[in-house]
Amino acid sequence: MNSVDVDAPPARIWEIITGDALVEWTPVFTALAWNPDPPSALGATREVTLLRLLTVRERFFRWEENKRYTFSAVAASLPGLRRVAEDWVVEPVPGGSRLVWTFVAQAATPAVPLLWASHPLVKLMQRHVLRSVGLHAEGRNARRSRPRSGQRHPGDGRAARL
Repeated sequence: MNSVDVDAPPARIWEIITGDALVEWTPVFTALAWNPDPPSALGATREVTLLRLLTVRERFFRWEENKRYTFSAVAASLPGLRRVAEDWVVEPVPGGSRLVWTFVAQAATPAVPLLWASHPLVKLMQRHVLRSVGLHAEGRNARRSRPRSGQRHPGDGRAARL
């Protein structure tokens, strides 16, 4: 679990984490597409590519507008991941908001050492994304000057079943 306090209202944080502009100002997300677009409720799906290496199709099973969403991965492009879930919570705090991100993953037995070895990288990516969300919400993060290539829409067949 990681968190960041941001000098912005919860609605602004929600707008950022449910939008598709993450690919424009953080290198961690290299492609992202929602279905429906924009997302609006339980059952929404999102396909996200991280670092151009891993594509995951996510299904949202908790959706509390401006407060919280939770999803599980239903497909991934890399073998070895058995289960992945994330919980994003936006809490009002004095002077702004707190964004709390919890990530859990389970690997198939042969991939467990790789999952353990990647733990520091996952934590680093989480901290980077949270810091970027905070900077962007506070208007201190300039957009990239060029659009990202490789953006695609869900269902193009690149993610495999978990």
